[in-house]
Amino acid sequence: MEESGEEDEQPLLSGERRQVSACCSARYSLATLAFCGFFMVYALRVNLSVALVEMVDDNGTLPKNGSVEACPPHSNVTHQNYEKKGKVYNWDSNVQGWILSAFFYGYIVTQIPGGYLAGKFGGKLLLGFGILCTSVLTLLTPPAAELGYNCIIVLRIIEGLGEGVTFPAMHAMWAEWAPPLERSTLVSLSYAGAQLGTVVSLPLSGIISYYLDWSYVFYIFGALGVIWCLLWFWLASDSPKTHKTISNAEQDYIINSLRGQCSSKKNVPWLSIWKSLPLWAIIVPHFCYNWTFYTLLTLLPTYMEEILQFDIKENGFLSALPYLFCWIVMISTGFIADYLIKKQNWTTSAVRKIFTLIGMIGPAIFLVATGYIGCNYTVAVLFVTISSALGGFSMSGFNINHLDIAPSYAGILLGITNTFATIPGMVGPVIAKVLTSNHTVAEWRTVFYIAACIDVFGALFFVIFGKGTIQSWATDH
Repeated sequence: MEESGEEDEQPLLSGERRQVSACCSARYSLATLAFCGFFMVYALRVNLSVALVEMVDDNGTLPKNGSVEACPPHSNVTHQNYEKKGKVYNWDSNVQGWILSAFFYGYIVTQIPGGYLAGKFGGKLLLGFGILCTSVLTLLTPPAAELGYNCIIVLRIIEGLGEGVTFPAMHAMWAEWAPPLERSTLVSLSYAGAQLGTVVSLPLSGIISYYLDWSYVFYIFGALGVIWCLLWFWLASDSPKTHKTISNAEQDYIINSLRGQCSSKKNVPWLSIWKSLPLWAIIVPHFCYNWTFYTLLTLLPTYMEEILQFDIKENGFLSALPYLFCWIVMISTGFIADYLIKKQNWTTSAVRKIFTLIGMIGPAIFLVATGYIGCNYTVAVLFVTISSALGGFSMSGFNINHLDIAPSYAGILLGITNTFATIPGMVGPVIAKVLTSNHTVAEWRTVFYIAACIDVFGALFFVIFGKGTIQSWATDH
């Protein structure tokens, strides 16, 4: 396995130190625009989790009031008076599991190609058209449901193909835009939009479903996605060199800060990439973290309804609460990580490993605890919220490490790690649905245990094998 430099070396403090103000800068404008883009990426992805609760005819499928296996209804009046709006379908738990996981079967296919194409041609158009594709297909979801669940599954697979290029494309753009000393802040800010998209879309989907019907969930979010794509095509640029309004001072600052960190090789060193242990040190925790993340992302509304017995309005708000705090933590820890590197002279490796430990073992502890608090609604929501919030630390941990070890190939590396990390989205919801077929607390406890064990393993693997220095195969030296 090839390495570059010693473990205690601090590569990000070498080179250009003179900074240009962040206020009104092109790089932070890009981060803000990307923030809105990833807001839409996740809004378009997770709205089905809430809408599906309304789309399914659950007569006879949920635990009855007074069952020792599930909690009593949280709000008796609301449950008695509420009737689902819009057409409902007789889809069992297995069908629902496949509908929720179908997205990831497309998502996994375009990860590596997306990273390669973004590195070769730039990420702007790739990211824009990826989200545009998903937005248009979201608008077509209600008529697809009329044709049967098979059509929904196919549509979600195609949506996954479109969104699969988004994160690798953005990583490739940040390789051109993010000065090393601002890397954690810029990347965390842009990707934090995904958490806020979850925060907003979950309760909003519940409200829309409650007062209108579930079909408007797809019409509204699909239209917003199309509007964002038009702004992206107009305002974004692949690099500082092609940006129309960037100042000369900022352009020089970014280019100088990245000097010596990128490779001019025309051919991608595929063999060296696949043999690199530091890359596998990112793949493993990425896979493990996403097992928990995707399981909760797709099934938390179901848990809120089946076990905690919240109605659709309560469901949406409470399902979003964990992601609100994760969003806050993610942005905050980005600033903290850069501060530790810039001002406290911590090594990049130390920051990435500590933040990964907190961001993976912390969630595992509180997730397991959630299965043992019975029907204490407040504590159940609190523990799930703390679990997800602590996960925000991982963005400044392993999640950004691609840019540390190989800036020139960051898009490709993220495509590779995201390919493996998409597998949990494909199988996690299906396995969880199978394990919770009787809708009992004990069954959900098993789901939480599995996720927690996987999380702990991933964190320890990164701490042992992760690196914070640029690898020799990623430079011209």
